[in-house]
Amino acid sequence: MKSLYDFIVQPLGDKYSNAIKIGGKDIVVNTKIENWKFVNRLAIVKETPLAFKTKVKQGDIIVIHQNVFRTFYDMRGVKKKSRSYFKDDLYFCAIDQMYLYKNQEGWHSFGDRCFIKPVKDTNDLTLDKEKKLIGILKYGNSSLEALNINPGNLVGYTPNGEWEFLIEGERLYCMKSNDIVIKYENEGNEVEYNPSWASSGGGIN
Repeated sequence: MKSLYDFIVQPLGDKYSNAIKIGGKDIVVNTKIENWKFVNRLAIVKETPLAFKTKVKQGDIIVIHQNVFRTFYDMRGVKKKSRSYFKDDLYFCAIDQMYLYKNQEGWHSFGDRCFIKPVKDTNDLTLDKEKKLIGILKYGNSSLEALNINPGNLVGYTPNGEWEFLIEGERLYCMKSNDIVIKYENEGNEVEYNPSWASSGGGIN
């Protein structure tokens, strides 16, 4: 059973991540299905598309768009499954809804996506905890490699192109390659910034 153009995926865990763990206890932080920030974005690949070859294999874990598993209410107030729903606990996932995948070698960006790690703002004159529009490249891609922009490089990116993700307790920003506009010379004193709630497993994933 294969789709021509889409991956067939299964949620990794529940479809919503509505609780965080604090002091060994689960604290409910969301009770509404409309809140997309708490939709689970982790899936297991069950089948790959027939129409093209991909490095993503059956059993790989992928990071996907929140709408794949997102439940909604129709105009009559009836609760509906995602439009990507296939059957049982399986869903279709288009290639433009995939951002990152994990195999035995670790995490890899998918397509033209990349992931940026925020850095701490150490300026005593500001209340900001992280620097704006600057970060460390965590997961790159072939387009960036061709420009000699590699993981670990300090880069600048355009505003409003980044999407927040929580990957294994680490908050990252996902964006497209053309959102990266500057490669900085590393000062050597950049400190990665990860808010305390991220390591607790709260918010989004």
